[in-house]
Amino acid sequence: MDEIQVYGLNSCDTCRKARRALQAADKSFSFTDVRLNKLGEADLRLFYNVLGEDLINRRSTTWRNLGESERAKAPVSLLLEYPALMKRPVIEYRGKLYLGWNSDVQSVLLGNEPPAS
Repeated sequence: MDEIQVYGLNSCDTCRKARRALQAADKSFSFTDVRLNKLGEADLRLFYNVLGEDLINRRSTTWRNLGESERAKAPVSLLLEYPALMKRPVIEYRGKLYLGWNSDVQSVLLGNEPPAS
């Protein structure tokens, strides 16, 4: 069985919803709190290359509290320094990355849709 890897924050409501839904569906998954277990540059670069600008949560309190010079930094550098800037959750499943916990992601991960071949 393919394990689902969920990256986010313990304090994030969306991450909690995703974890509860995966548990209720009896899905095997692991969770990494990116604030407690910071991701390395290689992982963040991969996430950014696949997910693009959407990976940066520009509506977060962390983003609003950054000065213009901080905001001008390269996205991966920002994520290394401020893990809470990552939009959540990032989910890795069967070699693909998913961002957020919308109905499309839920369909794939909860088994309501056949996996892509």
